[in-house]
Amino acid sequence: MDLRTFLTQSPDLADVGCVDGFAAHWTPMRLSRGAHATQQGQPERNEYIVLDGSLASSICDRDGKEVCVGFFVGPCVVTPNIARTRDGLSLVSMTAITDASLVRIDSDRLTDLMISSEPVRNWANGILRNALSDKADREWCLAALGGAERLSWFRETFPGYEDIFTHSLIASFLGVTPVTLSRLRARDNRK
Repeated sequence: MDLRTFLTQSPDLADVGCVDGFAAHWTPMRLSRGAHATQQGQPERNEYIVLDGSLASSICDRDGKEVCVGFFVGPCVVTPNIARTRDGLSLVSMTAITDASLVRIDSDRLTDLMISSEPVRNWANGILRNALSDKADREWCLAALGGAERLSWFRETFPGYEDIFTHSLIASFLGVTPVTLSRLRARDNRK
């Protein structure tokens, strides 16, 4: 999908002139499978939209254990910079799971556009609200649900993602081991 088509799907950006002007500020970028859009601990100032392809977001602890914290399947907006960074450094690594086509914009430039354009401001604020809601939903899932219920929640929230992302990434995202996920899937298939 192209950026203009993606943006015009938002009711906040119904004005074609606004969309064309806004789209002109984004820079295209291609990622090959396995390439990073961001790396944990590295400077990060961009906002991203995935137009085509898929990415996973992860955090690595001091011992090298990686935990998946997000999935992005184009077309979609990536979690806003404010929720992915601290003091200008990325808190997460975002890796292309497939070849991917993205666009990016400097976070400060987007803020300037939000100040000068109500439709852009409404669009961006909606993106942030949705990201916070998604984060709260996942936190609730991890805190309140058992393994089988987590898998059901995942399937309802992210239909088709089991065919796109490795089961080890999904298990990590759900806070279970890959073996537990495999057992849950096998039990589910027997029903």
